[in-house]
Amino acid sequence: MSEVPRVTLYDTTLRDGTQGEGFNLSVQDKLRIAEQLDACGFHYIEGGWPGSNDKDVEFFRLARGRVWQRAKLAAFGSTRRVGVRVEEDGQVRQLVEAGTPVVTIYGKTWLLHVREVLRTSPEENLAMIRDTVDYLVRQGREVIYDAEHCFDGYKDDAEYALACLRAAAEAGASYVVLCDTNGGTMPDEVRAITAEVIKCLPGVRVGVHTHNDCGLGVANALAGVLAGASQVQGTMNGYGERTGNCNLTTVVPNLQLKLGIEVLPRESLARWRELSLFVDEVANQRPDSRAPFVGLSAFAHKGGTHVNAVNKLARSYEHIDPQLVGNRQRILVNELSGRTNIALKAREMGINLDEKAEVTQALLREIKRLEHEGYEFEAADASLELLIRRGLGESRALFELLDYHVSIRNSVRHAYALAEATVKIRVGEKSAYTVAEATGPVAALDLALRQALAEFYPRLREVKLTDYKVRIIDSARATWAKTRVLLESAWGERSWTTVGVSESIIEASWLALVDSLEYGYFVMQRWS
Repeated sequence: MSEVPRVTLYDTTLRDGTQGEGFNLSVQDKLRIAEQLDACGFHYIEGGWPGSNDKDVEFFRLARGRVWQRAKLAAFGSTRRVGVRVEEDGQVRQLVEAGTPVVTIYGKTWLLHVREVLRTSPEENLAMIRDTVDYLVRQGREVIYDAEHCFDGYKDDAEYALACLRAAAEAGASYVVLCDTNGGTMPDEVRAITAEVIKCLPGVRVGVHTHNDCGLGVANALAGVLAGASQVQGTMNGYGERTGNCNLTTVVPNLQLKLGIEVLPRESLARWRELSLFVDEVANQRPDSRAPFVGLSAFAHKGGTHVNAVNKLARSYEHIDPQLVGNRQRILVNELSGRTNIALKAREMGINLDEKAEVTQALLREIKRLEHEGYEFEAADASLELLIRRGLGESRALFELLDYHVSIRNSVRHAYALAEATVKIRVGEKSAYTVAEATGPVAALDLALRQALAEFYPRLREVKLTDYKVRIIDSARATWAKTRVLLESAWGERSWTTVGVSESIIEASWLALVDSLEYGYFVMQRWS
């Protein structure tokens, strides 16, 4: 990259992100994420701290054998230790051995930390910064200096904080990065201090590294950029220590679409949601449906008034075109819905209700009735589509239920618990009666129903149940409370969710199960 962009993007998901509670990555996980970040055009990817664990040493060893198209890989570490020559510091030596083109080191900027944590003099701390940066630059590395607790340190003693930054810059650091390590600084403070640092250090490129302890990680990063910062550090989906780091999935679209500062190729932003989901999937994390720009709910409309307006003019309730970040508009259907909700939702499913006002009104009444009973269709599109198609006469039941029964046997003496289900159905003139056993009642019922349907619809064996969720709707009624069951099913790469509600968890499961198989049959007919 011969020309330095106005603002460079520095990702620390693989290092700072993994310091977040419950967020863990294997070496292969880190390599996969790094490759995707590189493909998207990130300028810097921080791979880890080789001086802290063997996993990161292995990551850098494997990374050296790969070709990185756009990003510069960075190893992270600290300044030399107190009273140790930089050439003799083992941690610094490991940074060099990592073989990355960039090394990012952090150092103390707040006198509180210098005196109470490092237990050294202000002069020695400045020497530690200067010596380490200078040594790494002489080793042929680009050095980025992360000024830890910079904003707190500046507010405590601005002159000393500036001296720390100046020491790093004069020793050859390509960026000095102002870190809000405690995450407690306000946006107006970030903007003012960043502007003052840039004024006092002319010609020095300044970055910002913010945390989200006050919910201001993104706001503070934007404040820093508006003050003149030329690098933003953060993590994908905001993972990190305590409440997390500046969320790059939020800050990048704000920089690019709101402030007009292009940090990534536009085609990369168009797959922004995909990248966000990829990181969550690799890290085995549940995506945040309410995340700005990339969340499932980011462009979801529920209220009838909103949906009516969006149908006429999308930007009336959408601040950007969802496709710019790889997302899409979603119309939700529930008791707050109007006829427009139903019509637009049906259109998403390939169903035209424009000339069917009476059917639409009847469907709306039925949906409101079911929602009152405890149904919830926002996460169960398959059940909703079946409901609409039944209302239009386009969907028929696969079978007629004659009888089903579930029993559980529990033997303390023989140490087993077993559920048994029987299902009796009729298809046309023929009937089937099956019995199945499993460790749980729903599993037994599922097996028995599939066996009964196998003679008539053999391909339904290909439909797999992939997830099962249960929610008690009105828990104050204790054992009389209604249960909502959500079943996620899949056929090949296609998946769908169905819902059932009843005071009996078995009945609720049965209703969701029947919808699941009926929709699976419909999908097979459509796509086979």
